[in-house]
Amino acid sequence: MSKNKVSFAPSVRRLPQYLHIIRSAQNTGDAYISGTVIAQELNLEPIQVRKDLAITGIIGKPKKGYPVEALVRAIEHYLGWDMVRNAILVGAGNLGSALIGYPDFERHGLKFLAAFDTDPQKIGQRVHGVPIHGMDSLARSIEELGVKVAVLTVPSPMAQGTAEILATAGIKAIWNFTNIKLKLDPEVVVQREDLSSGYALLSVMMNNRQMG
Repeated sequence: MSKNKVSFAPSVRRLPQYLHIIRSAQNTGDAYISGTVIAQELNLEPIQVRKDLAITGIIGKPKKGYPVEALVRAIEHYLGWDMVRNAILVGAGNLGSALIGYPDFERHGLKFLAAFDTDPQKIGQRVHGVPIHGMDSLARSIEELGVKVAVLTVPSPMAQGTAEILATAGIKAIWNFTNIKLKLDPEVVVQREDLSSGYALLSVMMNNRQMG
């Protein structure tokens, strides 16, 4: 991971939280929202909110704050949520099926065109309207569909090999939900989501509060 990616990653992770608050203000008809209001909602410092929003290119007005409509557009554009990115899912198990069914992804421009799995009972079926194909057609389907994004939820032993097939077939971005750190050409963007780390943090917080 590059130093640049490390530097802006925390800000990018906070932007969807800001967007949720800003959209609430939009729905109530507010024309402006201040960084202080956003900060109070999320227990952050106002200066942190202003720094985070600055990466989108928008500037607030003194004593008024940020224009809500423009701020929503600026955040969505910075996140790339104002465009459609077609994707495939590789590994149509419980986690993969849940991800395909998450409605906010399509609202944010991530559209699943196909899923792939090795289970013959799943092949030919659909999950949330998305067709499931066999792994043997993976490379061919990537070319036919013209997709550049893949969500990887296969069992860990299959992760590296599957990722290599994806990269060779033309996938340029992989959202990795396995516990394997993928080793691919640097031109392939990889974002790893470690769900066990999130649960570990929750468990420690529970222990610190002496919860059962």
